[in-house]
Amino acid sequence: MNTGFNRRQFLAATGTAAAIGATGNLAKANLLNSTPAKNELFEISLAQWSLHRTLRSGKLDNLDFAKTAKEEFGISGIEYVNQFFKDKAENEKYLGQMKKRAADHGVESVLIMIDGEGALGDANEAARTKAIENHHKWVSAAKFLGCHSIRVNAKSQGSYQEQVSLAADGLGRLSQYAEKMGINVIVENHGGLSSNGQWLAQVIRKVNMDNCGTLPDFGNFRIGKNKKTGKQDWYDRYMGMSALLPFAKAVSAKSHDFDADGNETSTDYLKVMQMVMDSGYHGWVGIEYEGGKLSEADGIKATKKLLESCRQQLSTA
Repeated sequence: MNTGFNRRQFLAATGTAAAIGATGNLAKANLLNSTPAKNELFEISLAQWSLHRTLRSGKLDNLDFAKTAKEEFGISGIEYVNQFFKDKAENEKYLGQMKKRAADHGVESVLIMIDGEGALGDANEAARTKAIENHHKWVSAAKFLGCHSIRVNAKSQGSYQEQVSLAADGLGRLSQYAEKMGINVIVENHGGLSSNGQWLAQVIRKVNMDNCGTLPDFGNFRIGKNKKTGKQDWYDRYMGMSALLPFAKAVSAKSHDFDADGNETSTDYLKVMQMVMDSGYHGWVGIEYEGGKLSEADGIKATKKLLESCRQQLSTA
């Protein structure tokens, strides 16, 4: 049965009620939890989207994601996607199973990627408020599971500057809510103006809250179709990463195809990971394989091997 539960119950279940009374800035403290405990430049997590076809086919159940990450891929951090348990955000029993299975396998729940809950930069104020409220339950679910963040989208409408203001309003109001629970609200470059690194950086600066940041994705810099040429417009991925990394609270290692030497064909991983390290970020780097030439499992393994190679090279440089 779907059992609704409120913020007070979440805080009691996770032992954070006393902490909220003890400090006025849980968000800053929570950012420390985004850094892996191992003595590495960065640790590797697995984004659930890497297995979206396997999950949709029913060959893998959401509840077994933590086990699969650890036993099949040797990965100890996981990034959930809300669509694979969309109707379970307020189901305490189900979320409890997710939390227990992760703990049983020594896996850390890093974040939840949220889609389908409305545009946080909607030009209609009522619709924007509804979208903000729709995300509240995922903030609570993230706290319960032990995640440090929810990943959201900054979709909006209007002119460039109008969208800056609208997206900042929605993100700011959601971040104020999430701050009380020690959860970060992080935005991915995910199409439209959000894939313009300078635009998204301007939005985050306008919000100006410690718990509102970015999740830079190596490959999601497609802005949209050019009305004049009919071709897709792309923002330079290295310029985009440079703009977004100062605000990063998670990083997404997008991959599609690999050459004979194991390098990703669209992104210079070593170059990007050097940028990540130079920015001062040393938290989780999430594998997000989206290719079609390799199986999902083989794509995850190839991406992990490449990230491990980069880590080794950067560690000895």
